[in-house]
Amino acid sequence: MLNRLMGLFSSDIGIDLGTANTLVYVRDRGIVLREPSVVAVQAGTNRVLAVGDEAKRMLGRTPGNIVAIRPMKGGVIADFEITEAMLRYFIQKVHNRRRMVRPRVVVAVPSGITEVEKRAVKDSAFHAGARYVHLIEEPMAAAIGVGLPVQEPAGNMIVDIGGGTTEVALISLAGIVFSRSVRIGGDDMDEAIIQYLKREYNLLIGERTAEEIKISIGSAMPMGDETIMEVKGRDQVAGLPKTLTISSEEIRGALKDPVAGIVDAVRITLDRCPPELASDLVDRGMVMAGGSSLLRGLNKLIADNTGLPVHIADDPLSAVAEGTGVVLHELNFLSKIASDARRR
Repeated sequence: MLNRLMGLFSSDIGIDLGTANTLVYVRDRGIVLREPSVVAVQAGTNRVLAVGDEAKRMLGRTPGNIVAIRPMKGGVIADFEITEAMLRYFIQKVHNRRRMVRPRVVVAVPSGITEVEKRAVKDSAFHAGARYVHLIEEPMAAAIGVGLPVQEPAGNMIVDIGGGTTEVALISLAGIVFSRSVRIGGDDMDEAIIQYLKREYNLLIGERTAEEIKISIGSAMPMGDETIMEVKGRDQVAGLPKTLTISSEEIRGALKDPVAGIVDAVRITLDRCPPELASDLVDRGMVMAGGSSLLRGLNKLIADNTGLPVHIADDPLSAVAEGTGVVLHELNFLSKIASDARRR
């Protein structure tokens, strides 16, 4: 009776709890929140000062008494208490801070996480105010979100490249035939750029600057006209602000290792593909989702290495969240594909 009564005051929500960004889908309303997975806290305490966009603006710019934290690492919870505070903030924000609300929640998680990591995600969601928690594997959510016919007896392949992980999965009959989850993503690309500039130019830059470089001139393979970009940072030797010009060719070289790791994950998954499903993929190809799938030329590089058609989703950033939304509307379907569920 109590659960039914609480249901009157709540809206079911789907959460793409990403390393870089968190998206929240509210049933019948669509994606209502899209903010960075960053929390600013008072140093030495867990007192939350800002969450999301406001906290991201503080990254690398905080005074000594404020620390900006990214509580998700490699697609899993690295800081339990801060993740819980972040989830509570997002859930209350989408429900206009109504304290009575205890929604049913579907959370997308990487396919390679352990039972302990799954428990941490569920507990965080419960403590943040959920009354019922389902976990769904990210590649399945992404495949549903981009509109692949996952329930058909045919091969579907999804490559979901996020901030912390790359998820590659073969899906047929609403189940994952084989999946590979590697902890390589947009964050590793940013770190590769940071290390390259430190090594080659003694220039120290922050995460936000590295991300801007990746988006502006990053690529996975030569794209015709090479471009240049002015970069500002701090000289590691002199300790003074410094500006230099770098080329897209240099950044492509810096990104070589993480890009190769992503291509390898795709190739290994195809090696494990049953022959019948492999024949489906010759025609259908694969679909890329996730923010880092937008790296220039990555789709063409994967196509060249596999010989298969590679399509980028219409809205790769929203694919996983949209998938959780579809699942919210089809709870019978959820019982087939949810990786785990628990009621409280």
